[in-house]
Amino acid sequence: QVQLVESGGGLVQAGGSLRLSCAASGNTFNIRVTGWYRQAPGKQRERVATISAGGSTDYEDSVKGRFTISRDNAKNTVYLQMNSLKPEDTAVYLCNVVTDGFSFYWGQGTQVTVSS
Repeated sequence: QVQLVESGGGLVQAGGSLRLSCAASGNTFNIRVTGWYRQAPGKQRERVATISAGGSTDYEDSVKGRFTISRDNAKNTVYLQMNSLKPEDTAVYLCNVVTDGFSFYWGQGTQVTVSS
């Protein structure tokens, strides 16, 4: 079992920045991939960014150049630095991990609201 706790969301004006954190606990030794997803009202959940155990990163096209995913292994924490935020980035942001056994775990989510 892996437990995930997100933090760092809030209200920000367009063009501003936020940094989200995803702290993992439990059986963190077998995490294969950690990802950030988001879900806006009335829309499907979409992948924002992922980082593998080997450090490879991948981003959804609309956030490339604005968002950066990183991690601190000592703290079992993955971050999402979000710059140049746009109103369309408004959503609940959720952290997800996939383990070596292909189990999926989700955090509770953190709200990000970008005002125009």
